Amino acid sequence: MVEFPLWFQNAIQQRLDHVSARIERDPELCTYRKAEYTAFQAMFSCVEMTQLPAFMEWEDKVHFTRALENDRLYLQGMRDGVQLAFALLFDPLPSGDELLARNEKDRANNGSTGN
Repeated sequence: MVEFPLWFQNAIQQRLDHVSARIERDPELCTYRKAEYTAFQAMFSCVEMTQLPAFMEWEDKVHFTRALENDRLYLQGMRDGVQLAFALLFDPLPSGDELLARNEKDRANNGSTGN
């Protein structure tokens, strides 16, 4: 398995945290979460087996809300992945040899300009 550099893992984690926070504040999802919470409270207002339909309604709302959240995370991940792939394809990261050559060229230029 390929190990990604720590900076890359941190960048991906920060992006995931940002997208998750944005989804958490999404007005449409907030509406569904409120309906989920209301159904959950109704389920426990009377703890009788006659409340089974209320539990099932709450359970459906929970699953639907989580599915919407997961769909949005997945779609955003796909968008981010495509952007990353395009960025790497059209502006690939330089190899180690290219970086060394650039550094040597920069040092040579800085030395000739008196810096």
